[in-house]
Amino acid sequence: MAEQEIGRPKGAFDHRLKRMRDHGMKPEYRSDESEAHKNRLVDCGWGRLVFGNTFADPHDLVSVLRDERADQRDIAFYVRDPHVVLGSAPQELFLDPSHTYRLDLATYRPARNRRKGFTVRRLGSRRDAEAINVLYTSRNMVPVPLEFFWNRMDQRELTVLVAEEDETGAIVGTAMGVNHDVATGGADKGSSLWCLAVSPQARFPGIGEALVRRLAEQFKGRGVPYMDLSVMHDNEQAISLYEKLGFERVPFFTVKIKNTINEALYAGPSVEQKVNPYATIIINEARRRGIRAEIMDAEGGFFRLSYGGRSVRCRESLTDFTSGVAMSICDDKAVTHRVVKKAGLNVPAQISAGDEQAMTEFLDRFGSVVVKPARGEQGKGIAIGLTAMEEIERAVETARTYSDEVVLEECVKGQDLRLVVIDYKVVAAAIRKPAEIVGNGRTAIRDLIESQSRRRSAATGGESLIPMDDETLRCLAASDYDLDSILPEGEIIQVRKTANLHTGGTIHDVTGETNHALVEAAIRAARAIEIPVTGIDLMVTSHREPEYWFIEANERPGLANHEPQPTAERFVDFLFPLSMPQPVRHVLNRTGL
Repeated sequence: MAEQEIGRPKGAFDHRLKRMRDHGMKPEYRSDESEAHKNRLVDCGWGRLVFGNTFADPHDLVSVLRDERADQRDIAFYVRDPHVVLGSAPQELFLDPSHTYRLDLATYRPARNRRKGFTVRRLGSRRDAEAINVLYTSRNMVPVPLEFFWNRMDQRELTVLVAEEDETGAIVGTAMGVNHDVATGGADKGSSLWCLAVSPQARFPGIGEALVRRLAEQFKGRGVPYMDLSVMHDNEQAISLYEKLGFERVPFFTVKIKNTINEALYAGPSVEQKVNPYATIIINEARRRGIRAEIMDAEGGFFRLSYGGRSVRCRESLTDFTSGVAMSICDDKAVTHRVVKKAGLNVPAQISAGDEQAMTEFLDRFGSVVVKPARGEQGKGIAIGLTAMEEIERAVETARTYSDEVVLEECVKGQDLRLVVIDYKVVAAAIRKPAEIVGNGRTAIRDLIESQSRRRSAATGGESLIPMDDETLRCLAASDYDLDSILPEGEIIQVRKTANLHTGGTIHDVTGETNHALVEAAIRAARAIEIPVTGIDLMVTSHREPEYWFIEANERPGLANHEPQPTAERFVDFLFPLSMPQPVRHVLNRTGL
């Protein structure tokens, strides 16, 4: 055997050596004597992608990372000898806790069937760019200056894709691809995927997969041998997708500069119990300003904020500043109804449940009614659009499991508009849409609901789930379906009537488009209740029109999921005005916004 090995022609093992070099522990130093191939990087708008494998001297790499702009995030990829680089500036740099995955484009096979309901295309307008930044913000990613896309981006180096819903035109996903061959002047022949983001409100499955596939097919068509990506080690959902598509983990490392954007990655996990997203968004903003946050009860979302001699107890957005009287008004929907009606707001007719004759006359008068517990939140126990006494009686019985007192309300139709009021100013407005599913002609409705519920849960930190209860069954029956029905391909049906986030609803920001009369109505309702922080729910024909019906006031509105509006920032401003940055404080005081 030894003689046969010796007798092999020169270069017989070159392919093995190449594989070991490509997949070994240290990226190959890819630079020849040409200065044009050394120390390469590419501006991606959110920061610079630095090709660590083109840097022979680690001190040069450290010097480049030190030039990072304050509002951006640079990434050094394929870093050779990361321990040496970190040792050169241990107080400034950290090893990113991410894994690198590689897709071999030579063996990659495109999907057989194209996903329905949306189209993947290139970035093409300012509206697209603005939507991309909304997606980046929703995923805690660094936004890109809009002028970068038109004036500074080299489309030979960067490819920016968006996923657009066919029906609504909404941008619900984005991804960026980097052509290494062009970006490095030939020093690196591969490609990479960055900034994959899908809207938490996306209605259709497979958007992330479609974006990844589109980039893979584009680079494969150009003869690029592979596409790499970097993903957080604990992002199990994303890793599952990449492995499904054929990505394999490779041992390449990423180094970043320590800054406020990356702080959570190098400061280590909190020693405290994890709180829900509605408390987390406030605590993170407070700590960013140097405000002390003490978790009192993680499970219940209770915490205390302390700054400059002031200490405020909070349960998510409910604080010591909300009086017990205001809270009791919001807690009882019948009382809320009377208080805001007296203040001149438009309210639907309402009666207490119990008297069968009165309920029958109420149904005869309006034709369609809503049954809701007088006390309760998150849409629990509410049934909408009831047109028969048998339905009403069953709904009242269900509602009584949440509250002894139950009300019947005139069913007014329209869109569900949530306005977040902080310090008697509207800081966010959003249309809330009920949970819905999209048929594919093969899958039972039960499985479609479970799949959509998993996506909503993943997008909201476990806060949004679609229950399969009597209300869901009633909604399906109204469309002549049940849980075992096969929904035709492309057909969209609502599986809930309520638009609450906690029952699978989605939130769509309309702050800059909301009619001023609706804003005034929300502020007037908050002042009538004398509650400084509240979520006012109106039923509107359109958020651009002045007509509305007041539905209810929430004493503990969720401040998460209202991107890009700065709900948490305005909440902390209200609690601790002296913690506001001076320019912001000046503008708020001057404009009264």
